[in-house]
Amino acid sequence: MSKSERQNAILKIISENVVRDQEELLTKLSEYGFNAAQATISRDIKDLSLIKVNDAKNGYHYDIPASLKEKGKSPLELLMEIFPQAVISVDFAINTVVIKCYTGMAQAVCAKLDNANFERVVGTIAGDDTIFVVLKSEQSAIELVNKLRHLLG
Repeated sequence: MSKSERQNAILKIISENVVRDQEELLTKLSEYGFNAAQATISRDIKDLSLIKVNDAKNGYHYDIPASLKEKGKSPLELLMEIFPQAVISVDFAINTVVIKCYTGMAQAVCAKLDNANFERVVGTIAGDDTIFVVLKSEQSAIELVNKLRHLLG
């Protein structure tokens, strides 16, 4: 399963359960079918900017940052909302995916794309109406293009 899927599962777990430490999170993730190392979970916690909060009822536990909690949606869901309205086309050349957007929309789409944490993405750059996504291989580019075209409907 992909990093994006694992991180979305983490957000779901944190929003539905009181999770006090990484060990509890690993246990819950395994219940969802994810096998991950503690170091991987630690990186996910950092990537997702999870915070530890203290309340009288539950003590210290992980929580979702306000920026995600206010919207109540995962990074992938936020990408899915903006993508069909802002993107004209998706294509690739070797290991680079090119996303053509309506004027002024590329940076917003790129920010959501970055937050979705797709695997094997080396980096992104956005102009006014175009996004370049560099991936580790041509096969990775093909897989990402297929996923993104699916979002276009």
